[in-house]
Amino acid sequence: MNEFRLDRRSFLAAASAGVAAVAGCAEPRADSSIEGDSSFDNRGNLADGSAFTDLYNEIIESVTQVRAFGVENPSTGERGRGQGSGFLYDEDHVVTNHHVVAGAEAADLQYVTGDWAGTTLVGSDYHSDLAVLEVDYVPDSATPLSLTDDRPVVGQQVAAVGNPYGLEGSMSAGIVSGVDRTLDVPQRQFSFPNVVQTDAAVNPGNSGGPLVNLDGEVVGVVNSGGGDNIGFAISAALTERVVPSLLADGSYDHSYMGIGLRSVDRLVAEENDLDEASGVLVTDVVDGSAADGVLEPASGTVERRGEAIPVGGDVIRAFDGTPIPDRHALSTYLALETSPGEALDVRFRRNGRTETTQLTLDARPDPPSA
Repeated sequence: MNEFRLDRRSFLAAASAGVAAVAGCAEPRADSSIEGDSSFDNRGNLADGSAFTDLYNEIIESVTQVRAFGVENPSTGERGRGQGSGFLYDEDHVVTNHHVVAGAEAADLQYVTGDWAGTTLVGSDYHSDLAVLEVDYVPDSATPLSLTDDRPVVGQQVAAVGNPYGLEGSMSAGIVSGVDRTLDVPQRQFSFPNVVQTDAAVNPGNSGGPLVNLDGEVVGVVNSGGGDNIGFAISAALTERVVPSLLADGSYDHSYMGIGLRSVDRLVAEENDLDEASGVLVTDVVDGSAADGVLEPASGTVERRGEAIPVGGDVIRAFDGTPIPDRHALSTYLALETSPGEALDVRFRRNGRTETTQLTLDARPDPPSA
């Protein structure tokens, strides 16, 4: 277990430290302290609010601000303080993003009540951007948030709760605007699978906070966004697989085939004489990976409309009888339905013939930058 701990309220000693702004984290505001008692406000009656007001009051004390100390700024190399969000997962643990606490020497939490807590890092997973912190204090009024068992649907009302730009206890409302997204991660050479897309405003500092439905259940863990009316969250389904493993072992192993791929669109289908624009064409195979010697990569490319179209590779059509129409379906199936060491029956098309073979999955290796 990796450990970092600061006693409650010890952040005061570091309040003048420099701040490192990392991806998805916000620089803490100088006036970002919360006062738990707002009884001094006697400007009149409160507005009626809405269903979102009721939702906010129900869950806000279970959402935390996360302050990570000693975080390295990738641009300058200097170490300072980063900030994100988190939420109470069970009686002793908070879930946040891996990138919020990665490389931190210590992390503190602040609840909306104004209380602070020290933490111990229990586990962190680079490939799902999830991390679990054990906390040394939880207010009596804070209760764990449940992960939804339902698959999100486009148009479903949701709210993102967290601390954008250090503005504690903020809520933004919207809808689920896309599901089953595959979110490419720049410079990491992999993708986050089964991502939930939302138009709820998500900004630096929201990372690690919950995206919830109107029942207060977590639909996803906010991962990224920039105020462009599009944000993303690691799905509850993937979180449900990863977090228990982080609690038990401190890590999580993701299934890995070892292929580069491209969804089969009309141009790929035409150039490869395929009967339909469906499936995933294997563009590369990593030496020594599970796919090495099992699947064949593209043998070259042809130019079509100014674009390089891969030709000659195997086209994956199904896993264990489940259709794989595109790269999103492939990544979601591997992430939610399989584990390293399991054998998959892969149905694919090669040289005009449909074949089936068995492939035993590996665990995804961490790149050096992790």
